Amino acid sequence: MSEHLHASDDHSHDASGYHASVKGYLTGFLLSVVLTAIPFWLVMAKVLPSSGITALVVLGFAAVQIVVHMVYFLHMNTRVEGGWSMLALLFTGVLVLIMLSGSIWVMYHLNTNMMPVHDMTEMRNMP
Repeated sequence: MSEHLHASDDHSHDASGYHASVKGYLTGFLLSVVLTAIPFWLVMAKVLPSSGITALVVLGFAAVQIVVHMVYFLHMNTRVEGGWSMLALLFTGVLVLIMLSGSIWVMYHLNTNMMPVHDMTEMRNMP
């Protein structure tokens, strides 16, 4: 009787979950190496004309590498755990975005509204 209950448990391995393989890990590893080597080469060889453009390209490669790690190493997709892990990831992303943008907004307004105004005309009249 207990064997029957265990077979219907949600933790059983069925076709809806992701099954790791050596091929998947090697693919993720090779993609990670390539996604690390290209930005390294771009920075070291100074291929791009501006450091701002280089920074944006490196950040783009970093974002792609995050996705590669989540798919190939953390095995995140919409089928695993009934989609709850992906929903938790999206919720975390929204919270991080709100916290970062709110922090930047608060710091910008504190800097704008709290900095003393220097009157340069008084500086010129000093002996």
